[in-house]
Amino acid sequence: MSIRNAKATWNGTLKEGKGTMALGSGAFEGPFSFNTRMGDEPGTNPEELIGAALAGCFTMALNAGLEKEGFKTNGIKTDAKVNFGKDGEGFAITKVDLETEADVEGIEDGEFQQIAEKTKSSCPVSKALAGTEIVLNATLVKSQAAG
Repeated sequence: MSIRNAKATWNGTLKEGKGTMALGSGAFEGPFSFNTRMGDEPGTNPEELIGAALAGCFTMALNAGLEKEGFKTNGIKTDAKVNFGKDGEGFAITKVDLETEADVEGIEDGEFQQIAEKTKSSCPVSKALAGTEIVLNATLVKSQAAG
């Protein structure tokens, strides 16, 4: 079993402090603060990284599921919108909206939707987020080359 690493640092008070988050691979390191999380200050935040993780995992798993069923994909693009806000006395990720577009040869929309829904509940990051509602809007697109 693989172990993936990430780290974070924080210095200062909640509202005035600053921190960094980094991937163990070195592929990403970025600043975060109260205002990158609750406002529009440039930087990242934990919720954005969770969205990227889910979008990446789902996209790769959808491609694998389609291949397993004998379909060739010409490309898949997924956006994740992580809904984060006040939840009682604290804050919570209340929902993630996944928007995916896939260019897949020779598949009917109904079968594509079934594979996409199965993938939504079976990719490893979706499993880790089992307590969070994940809403999927999957669109099958026609290849520009085939047009």
